[in-house]
Amino acid sequence: MVFSQVKITKSTVGNTVNRALPQTDSITKTTPAITGFPVVLSKDTLLFMYQKIGSFTAQNRAKAISERITQLYEDPFFEPDSLQISTSDLSLDLVYKRDFIILSVTDFDAKSVGLDRSVLMNKNRSIITKAILFQKANNTTFNFLKRIALELLFLGLIGLVLYFINVLFRRLKYFLIRNDEKHFKGVKLNNFNLLSTSQQLQLVLKTIDLLRIAVLILTVYLSLPLLFSVFPATEEYTTTLLNWILKPAKTALMGFVAFLPNLFSILVIVFLFKYALKIIKYFVDEIQKENINIDGFYSDWAKPTFHIVKVLMYAFMLVIIFPYLPGSDSPIFKGVTVFVGVLFSIGSSNAIANMVAGLVITYMRPFKIGDFIKIGDVSGEVIEKTALVTRIRTPKKEDITIPNATVLSSSSINFSANTKANTHGLVIHTTVTIGYDVPWKSIHQALINAALRTDLLEKEPQPFVLQTSLDDFYVSYEINAYTKAATQQPLIYSHLHQNIQDCFNEEGIEIMSPHYKALRDGNKTTIPENYLSTDVQTPVFVVKNK
Repeated sequence: MVFSQVKITKSTVGNTVNRALPQTDSITKTTPAITGFPVVLSKDTLLFMYQKIGSFTAQNRAKAISERITQLYEDPFFEPDSLQISTSDLSLDLVYKRDFIILSVTDFDAKSVGLDRSVLMNKNRSIITKAILFQKANNTTFNFLKRIALELLFLGLIGLVLYFINVLFRRLKYFLIRNDEKHFKGVKLNNFNLLSTSQQLQLVLKTIDLLRIAVLILTVYLSLPLLFSVFPATEEYTTTLLNWILKPAKTALMGFVAFLPNLFSILVIVFLFKYALKIIKYFVDEIQKENINIDGFYSDWAKPTFHIVKVLMYAFMLVIIFPYLPGSDSPIFKGVTVFVGVLFSIGSSNAIANMVAGLVITYMRPFKIGDFIKIGDVSGEVIEKTALVTRIRTPKKEDITIPNATVLSSSSINFSANTKANTHGLVIHTTVTIGYDVPWKSIHQALINAALRTDLLEKEPQPFVLQTSLDDFYVSYEINAYTKAATQQPLIYSHLHQNIQDCFNEEGIEIMSPHYKALRDGNKTTIPENYLSTDVQTPVFVVKNK
């Protein structure tokens, strides 16, 4: 509480008083901006001292007057009527019981505040008297007990509020636990299960616990100003505690209000780009469904092209939005942006190389999902193509991940490229080597018969045989046949080799390659017995000498 005839702060008192000084007074015309020093009682400012008297500065005067007023307050027999005004040659003195001078008012003091000396003294006397009486009445034993009782009441109410807050949160947790199957279904992202039902429940319960602690702390903090306001000695802390919350909240609120125009601009920009992408997405879907045909633009290019356009549009949108972001002009914001950019460029060089390679592969169209291909030493079906990698599933059901940069730098074979309905299909081929003693026509026919017996090999065009080499001990015969089932190559080759063995045995042709060392005269044939007639006789061993 301030009992002062001049309602100004210490920091601004000089300018305020200076403006209030009469311009016709010779003293005030030459006096610089005056600083006032407060006279206080129990931390309450009563009045200010501006002028010195003799060797006493204004600050010393204010301190001495504060001490004398405190002595009056501490006097248990203080009588307000004993405060009298005494006149001397240089000043008016406020005297208690005729011998204790409280303060003096000179002409300089009066002119400093633009008042008559007697008027100023009467006002000071009234202020001091009221302040002492107020403090005495405020600090009686009865009032002290009342404050203690009020403090205990407030503590009880705060404790009750805290108890009900705990009960409310506890009941909320019990309700969620009892109805977990109804309110929690887990969290999934596409087909990936991020959180199970129990994990989601535990996460929510922990969040509720943290929220409960935050509410309890906030309740206790907001209760402290109420508790401190009961006693005059702690009353000043009330404003301090409230300002710790209200000032940041006010600053944040005013900052948000100031940001609203930019926020609306950002929302409009995002809205326009969002619907522009929706329009582009509509045409992309139509191209992908081949409802819209563009010469030289394949339907499987539609989706990756849309992803590229989307990334470019989002980047352009961020460039437009950036100046509207709060703090975008600050050096810290710019420094962080540059730092993140450097980290991204250094740490993602391989990723960028794979992304560029993936983009090139997309538009080269060497293979697509479902094709049976060979990259390096890896053969299998393409099961996934992403911006960074290509995944292949081998005939052994092994999923192999190959970086797109490796795919681009390696040669790839697409076995499924010519297996469509309007093509002959993929040529399956294998080689056998037979000695010169067997007629080549018999071998051709046996190989063709084996190919015609093999499932998944086409009957038309007919299989054909190529003699690929004439070696020292044998001839190399290559059987070629068409198939539309490129992904079944291991199975087709297995069946084809089985049928070759059967057909050769049926024709009585021994597969004696690459080198079969034996004494043929009198030796048993290599053809299985079930392919031979029952009356066949093994020749005797004969040695002829010339």
